[in-house]
Amino acid sequence: MFGKLGAPEIILILVVIILLFGAKKLPDMARSLGKSARILKSEAKAMKSEGGNNAAAPSDPPAQDEQSAAPRTIQAAPGDVSSSRPVTEPTNTSKS
Repeated sequence: MFGKLGAPEIILILVVIILLFGAKKLPDMARSLGKSARILKSEAKAMKSEGGNNAAAPSDPPAQDEQSAAPRTIQAAPGDVSSSRPVTEPTNTSKS
């Protein structure tokens, strides 16, 4: 039934698509589809490389020295540096 699509059927499908969506919208739709495909490809590549890095990494991160760790700051709003203040995080030194 749908096994063999010849040239006339493909042309008919393309004409119907052009009539439904209009010739002005098709380039924008194709462009957004291409961007989506590129984003999907890059994210899949990043996940693949991240998965390889996680397999080699130990389950617990190495402990950092308190002096070598950079102090973290809290900002009231993104870009608002006038109200930002340094934060001291509690460290758990007890061994369970």
